[in-house]
Amino acid sequence: MLAPTEGELAILRVLWSDGPATVRAVNDRLNKTSDKPVGYTTTLKLMQLMADKGLVDRDTSARSHVYSAVAGQEHTQRGLLRRFVDSTFGGSRTQLVLRALGGGEASAEELAEIKRLIESLEKEDHHD
Repeated sequence: MLAPTEGELAILRVLWSDGPATVRAVNDRLNKTSDKPVGYTTTLKLMQLMADKGLVDRDTSARSHVYSAVAGQEHTQRGLLRRFVDSTFGGSRTQLVLRALGGGEASAEELAEIKRLIESLEKEDHHD
């Protein structure tokens, strides 16, 4: 499966959040959450291309075709993140984390969640 573009990712976020939807429903949602208006025909064309790329499935049994995301959100995010880390940080997850947290903009809640994740990962390592 090909990696989604920014526009395709916006559509996938709608489908992950709302579930299977028509082009009209996706377009309406995009226009509620975007600063720049998106035309219906633009959304239609993108979703047709996404179906060709295997990013979405299209149910043609009804008059209005219903689209659904093929890959799950977590799977897609992992793939995009892996590609980003490889191209931007030479594959170093440590450099990614240091850069992300180095600005001091993480909230106390975010830091606590990160600590819990690290502790969980350390426990998994000890059980191997």
